[in-house]
Amino acid sequence: MAVGSPKEFIEVVLPGKLTPEKIVDLDMTIQFNITGDAGGDWFLTIKDQKAVVQTGTIENPTISLKMKDADFVKLVNGELSGQRAFMTGKLKFKGSMTHGIKLQKLGII
Repeated sequence: MAVGSPKEFIEVVLPGKLTPEKIVDLDMTIQFNITGDAGGDWFLTIKDQKAVVQTGTIENPTISLKMKDADFVKLVNGELSGQRAFMTGKLKFKGSMTHGIKLQKLGII
């Protein structure tokens, strides 16, 4: 199923991907800053085998991701790899690369 918007992925698809088994021992917050007409700000908190998505921003996230809405949709639909997006400047990433690799394994980027 192709995702049509950042909101659809972050609020609907993403929580279903993050089952308790996949997020064992993870404790992090991820800030999504998506620009463009279909963009917005969301943050994901992963703690105690629970993943909660909220609208808005959070101070001092473990990881911060910034992308244009169209590029984000391509990323989550598999049309653009996280590595390529980062290397070409389409994905702005702040945080530890170790956490970034975990996000990639979870299918977030």
